[in-house]
Amino acid sequence: MNDRQNDLKHHTLSVTVENKAGVLARVVNLFSRRAYNIYSLAVAPTDDERFSRLTVVVDVESVPLEQIVKQLHKLINVVKIVEHDPRHSVERELLIATVKVAVSDRHQVAELTRIFEGRILAVSHDALTVSLEGHPAKIDDFEDLLRPFGIAELQRTGRVALNKLERETPRVHAVSSAKSKVS
Repeated sequence: MNDRQNDLKHHTLSVTVENKAGVLARVVNLFSRRAYNIYSLAVAPTDDERFSRLTVVVDVESVPLEQIVKQLHKLINVVKIVEHDPRHSVERELLIATVKVAVSDRHQVAELTRIFEGRILAVSHDALTVSLEGHPAKIDDFEDLLRPFGIAELQRTGRVALNKLERETPRVHAVSSAKSKVS
């Protein structure tokens, strides 16, 4: 499945909630009661200790996104919901994997890790532990290429996302400055 098809099937929401006991349980319970599928869930505090951010990737094939957002807004501790359009957001995920690999094949895993701009975290006689941070599609590709070597353990964090920053290009800025000088 290509990235575009996957973007149509899944949608990413950042849900800012009050940092109180039981809030995560209520959000997850909402998804469970309504039979909404959570594809990925990452939770972390924000820069303000009163709030936490839940990044939830939801399956929009099973239920309309508007319905999910409407139900989330009904929860008392939900402060804000941001829908991340994949075309206008930055998404990242972290993978850590231990690969059982013979010494003779170790260079192949090391080279693959280097090509994907990952890191080797630990080395033993018969295994390597590697990490990679990047767009979820890049993480999927890396995981697929590691599988033939023999993955002993694998952990992925789940997706996190923020909206892309808006910026003016130098050319647009220069043209608009030039027009204002003419006026």
